[in-house]
Amino acid sequence: MRLLTVLAGLLLLAYPLAVYAGLSNFGIAPLALVLVILFGFRIASGHLANRGPLKHLAVVTGAIGIVLVSLGYLFRQHDWLLFYPVAVNSVMLTAFAYSLTQSQSMIERLARLQDPDLPPSGVRYTRNVTKIWCVFFLVNGSIALATCFMPLTSWTLYNGLLSYVAAGVLFGIEFVVRKRVQTS
Repeated sequence: MRLLTVLAGLLLLAYPLAVYAGLSNFGIAPLALVLVILFGFRIASGHLANRGPLKHLAVVTGAIGIVLVSLGYLFRQHDWLLFYPVAVNSVMLTAFAYSLTQSQSMIERLARLQDPDLPPSGVRYTRNVTKIWCVFFLVNGSIALATCFMPLTSWTLYNGLLSYVAAGVLFGIEFVVRKRVQTS
């Protein structure tokens, strides 16, 4: 189960590169088959996950991926494939924002996997971090949407590299801030 989850995650990280390479070398039909299988793995890994606040997101994003790939194949237009990063950011924004209306924010639920006895200061901190990730998903999704109307190389550069760098930078900054907050 863990191997399937890791494989599906790694393959989806490469989604923009797979789309670029597939469209450049093979066309939409063979690419669609590969992507539907990939998204099938994503859905299966979500169903097999037995805990964690993000498990349902794998199923939802996998299903959206299959719909977009199917539309691209049916209409013979690769543009449908480009909207997957937009959809993922929208789903993540929705899930994180919705969690702010609940007793535990998304980041708090993730933090409690490591530290079930999170102090009140940690609860406040994780709620603020969840808000920051909401802003990230909104901005990142908006840029991803803009790239859907740019050349495929620009779309691939942003969605296959720059968006991951931006997420990594945000995660790194949050990690440093968290360590400072914990020690003060």
